[in-house]
Order: sequence, then C-alpha cells, then structure tokens
Amino acid sequence: MMEGMPEETAPNPSYVRIERGLGPHARVAVVHFERGDRLNALSLDAMRQLRDAARSFDDDPTTTAVVLTGTAASFSAGADLADATRRTTEPLGLSERRHMLRVGPDMCAAWERMRPITIAAIEGFCIGGGAALAVSLDFRTCGAGAHFRIPEVGLGMNMSWGSLPRLLHLLGPARTKQVVILASERVGASDALAWGLVENVVPDGTAFEAAFEFAQRVASQPPVTVEMTKRSVNALAGALDDLAAHMDLDQYALTTTSEDFREGVAAFRERRVPEFHGR
Repeated sequence: MMEGMPEETAPNPSYVRIERGLGPHARVAVVHFERGDRLNALSLDAMRQLRDAARSFDDDPTTTAVVLTGTAASFSAGADLADATRRTTEPLGLSERRHMLRVGPDMCAAWERMRPITIAAIEGFCIGGGAALAVSLDFRTCGAGAHFRIPEVGLGMNMSWGSLPRLLHLLGPARTKQVVILASERVGASDALAWGLVENVVPDGTAFEAAFEFAQRVASQPPVTVEMTKRSVNALAGALDDLAAHMDLDQYALTTTSEDFREGVAAFRERRVPEFHGR
C-alpha cells in the first residue's frame, strides 16, 4: 500500500438475499435472511440490510407477495448482544445514540409499510427483535417446534420498535401483557396459533414451503385490489399505533441507562437469575 493512501477495509458481509419473479405471473419474491450461524441474530448491519430489502420493493410494481425466511434453526434469536458496533452506543451523546437506536424501529416500519403482502416463514427461535420483525409482517407461518419469547423486560428494558401495538392487534391486551411482562416464558407454536400470534403451524422444516404456497395464492389474485385491501385494513387497524408507540425509543434510551438494565444483561450473560431493585 502506498504511503498516504487510505487503508482498505473489507466490505460488510451480505446477510440478505432477494429472489424476485417467482410464482404466478412472476409476482412472488423471497427474502432470505441468513447470518451463517445457529442464532441468526440481528446485528446493526443485518437490520440495515433487512430495512433496505423491504424498501427495495417501493420501486417494484410487479411483486404482490413477499416471503421472509430465516434459517432452518432460527428465524432470529433477536438483537446481537455481541455486535461490536452496538457496544459503541454507550459513549455516544443522546442525539447520536437515538439515531443509532432508530435502526430497529426503521427496519420493522419498513416491513410493515410494504405494498406487497408479507409472510414470515418461521423455524426454531423467534425471540425479542426477531419477534418484533415477525409481527411487522402481514402473516406468520411457523414450524411445530418453533417458539417465541419477548425477553426485553427481563433484561431491564422496554419492548420497543413499535411492537406493542402490533402485538396488541394480534393477541389482545391480556395476552400482550403476559408475553411481554413474563419475559422468561416461551410461547410454543400451538399457543401462538391459539392466541393469534401466528396464522398457520406446519410440520418442522416445512414453514417456508407453506408460506410460499400461501404467497402463490395471494399472487394469483388481482394485484391492485390486493394492495388496496391491505392498505385499507392497515390504516383502520393501526390508526392510533403511532400515538401508542411514539415514545418507545426514548423509553428504551432511558431504561438502558438503569441499574436494572445492567443487572439484567449481566445475569443473562452469566446465566443466573437477576435481582431487580427499580433503580
């Protein structure tokens, strides 16, 4: 390398792959999210790639249905606590920190606002941020061995990313409080189906096949009226969602400065029961 030349850096790995032009009239697309490990966790870079994948359909007049799939072991185990870029948020000022914390909410909002019908194909883990992403889509199909968990409260933070209104629409008030507050409780596939968290449970290893078949059925319908119906239903159901969730980013910024948050994360890493004191 010549003196004075900037050092070359390796490009960010690609965690997201998009296939378009599938199914009836080439109106189905598939977004594959794969980190290359068992957890399929959401690093900041992975979330940006998923956000950009959703936004890429803004200029796609052809696609009517999109399937989002993780790996055979995990849809996503949630935020990547080992992400080096995430740890840099601690010394940042409030403005810079809030900017970085918008990545997760922006990812979920991008998927919720997509013009095509969206279907999550879920196998294995669907935890925390993974569950927040899944409930941002229109439909969810999961394998019989899949499970859901919302660990945020147990880590001393609030459930954010605009997820509470979305969970409320699916589960109702009592179940939403149950799955969010009782952070250590898993929601298995059968309960997820009974409670309305998912719409379809299939044998393990067939979630993608079932989700893709559903996408093909959607894609065979008149595309303009499909889009109009989705927009109307979402506008009616979510009319107050921004009012309910507009402060959750700042609640997250606040709760992650607490002693309870530090204790929750430390207990998680040390595999012990946390002791919270409301400080």
